[in-house]
Amino acid sequence: MNPDKIFTENLDAEETVFFTRALEYVKKEAYDIKYAEFKAIKLIPVSTEAPAGAKTITYESYDEVGIAEVIGNYADVLPRVDIKGTEFTVKVKSVGDSYGYNIQEIQEAKMAGKPLNARRANAARKAYDRKINMLAWYGDTKYGIQGFLSNTNITASTVPAGTTSGNVPWIGASPKNPLEILEDLNNAVTNMIDLTLGIEVPDTILLPVKQYAKIFTTKLDTGSDTTIASFFLANNPSITSIEWVNELQDVNPSPDAGTTASVMIVYKKDPEKLTLELPMPYTQFAPQLKNLEYVVPAYGRCGGVIVYYPLSIAFYEGI
Repeated sequence: MNPDKIFTENLDAEETVFFTRALEYVKKEAYDIKYAEFKAIKLIPVSTEAPAGAKTITYESYDEVGIAEVIGNYADVLPRVDIKGTEFTVKVKSVGDSYGYNIQEIQEAKMAGKPLNARRANAARKAYDRKINMLAWYGDTKYGIQGFLSNTNITASTVPAGTTSGNVPWIGASPKNPLEILEDLNNAVTNMIDLTLGIEVPDTILLPVKQYAKIFTTKLDTGSDTTIASFFLANNPSITSIEWVNELQDVNPSPDAGTTASVMIVYKKDPEKLTLELPMPYTQFAPQLKNLEYVVPAYGRCGGVIVYYPLSIAFYEGI
């Protein structure tokens, strides 16, 4: 149905022009608005490579195998180095919502010479962004979407007890001491490098809010002005970013787990290692007349988080 014909059937000519122009402004404001608290699209490389109509995305998870050796001048058998890949398929699902204005509101705004209130459009955009953020972190087992924290390709480890205190968590009634926390951070980096023979070198660490605050405000030793974080960053130049993430506090490590744990993520923030698949960005469509209201539908497409190189990411539970 022609939307212009709908307008002329329910609004006069001036009201139709007013509504069309006002709605264009409202839509633009909803596209432009940013919400810093939804961190997934900032911390996980976003891919829009897949077409909007894709129902699934098939990819390979890779592991390098083989090593070069010293050879003689006339060697005719050279050590083979290769890439070992396992194929996976993920589903792509639509995420949508809507907002609207009734005819009376449009006529009142036109009569008063005031723009339409953009709060509804902004609320719809925020609700969409919140859902994408949740899918990016947690996924959705019902619809076959994998999130960063629920990704089956990533193996989680529990941080060991401190060698001096005997404690595991960084915060709480019996926390690790600053040197033990520093050791956990150092081990998280060196373990990945050691396990992959230097192929994978992390550049980003994600922490729950309280643990993040702890390392940036706690002095490494009595009488020192150096915090745990400042000492760690000064001695681990590969780490270029430490970020806090609300979703890492009290995570359910697996769907069947009955307990929760605070998680540290150490990884290489690189689209060759992992991506958040968003084949279709948030899109608003032409208004549709339903009874006495013009409803603006909006939706996008999400395929969750794909991990191509599992050894480039490490989870540490129990901090």
